[in-house]
Amino acid sequence: MDRSSKPRSRRLAPVVAVAAVAALTLAGCSSSSGGKKSEEGGANASAGKATTPRMTVALVTHQSPGDTFWDIVRKGAEAAAAKDNIKLIYSADPNAGNQATLVQNAIDQKVDGIAVTLAKPDAMKTVIGKAKSANIPVVGLNSGVSDWKKLGLMEFFGQDETVAGEAFGKKLNSLGAKHAVCVVQEQGNVGLTQRCDGLKSTFSGKTEVLNVNGTDMPSVKSTITAKLKQDSSIDYVATLGAPFALTAVQSVSDAGSKAKVATFDLNKDLTTAISKGTIQFAVDQQPYLQGYLAVDSLWLYKNNGNYSGGGEQPVLTGPAFVDKSNVEAVAKFAAKGTR
Repeated sequence: MDRSSKPRSRRLAPVVAVAAVAALTLAGCSSSSGGKKSEEGGANASAGKATTPRMTVALVTHQSPGDTFWDIVRKGAEAAAAKDNIKLIYSADPNAGNQATLVQNAIDQKVDGIAVTLAKPDAMKTVIGKAKSANIPVVGLNSGVSDWKKLGLMEFFGQDETVAGEAFGKKLNSLGAKHAVCVVQEQGNVGLTQRCDGLKSTFSGKTEVLNVNGTDMPSVKSTITAKLKQDSSIDYVATLGAPFALTAVQSVSDAGSKAKVATFDLNKDLTTAISKGTIQFAVDQQPYLQGYLAVDSLWLYKNNGNYSGGGEQPVLTGPAFVDKSNVEAVAKFAAKGTR
């Protein structure tokens, strides 16, 4: 979806949080109910971990199979879990109804806290209400910055996707772009829609949205290729995830296009591509930090009564640009899976 709203001056001041996080895998939603099998993390706690009573925290995301972005989120969550003496239950499903079922599973297990993404907030409203009724604290991360307060979550950790999109559009202007296509890999995901909308609001050139099936990478490649062959005036492909950016580079080559590729989100392969110049830049939202802070916040709330942002402001983890000017400094952390 596009919108042609004027640029806004809206900015949210980052809230500084000192946190230690835990990661967890929701137990056992069967394939018939659409949930991925749960896995437990954080068992090998590091020396110096918290001596507070053992907690159980569920981290429930909308991860699609094969999307490596979530490996970084989970790694941060597991680091916090190990430090805080937390048993982390991680589960994920891109289908909003199935994700809600996974949250219900966590409630049924009587976990001590739930961290959840809100890619499709309306589908999560009822089950989050059930968690609150069961006196289980719930925090949000990654997706849902516009909805976490309405749904009654205590805290939120992530970036404002509209602000990130606006920054992306301004960056395209500075690079002289004239015609951008914004590639959306999951229709209905509010965060992805906000990115493209924000981009369009500040980009002075032409913006188009191209919907692709993010769970089928060959299809993603062919759809982008076809679009570039159809319209040679496209000079920038804006993707909304690192794996799709790398695929878009192949599409540009296959189409014989002169378009350049830039993206939201980062991984170690993408830092290499930025160094080589095959991808121009990335907007990093620091997924490791999102996972870490979300899990650690639940420990802080249970043991200290703390909560970041006072229930009024999100804790912002981005946006930050990574390009040739700073990619070397970031690459060593991306290689470790922390950026």
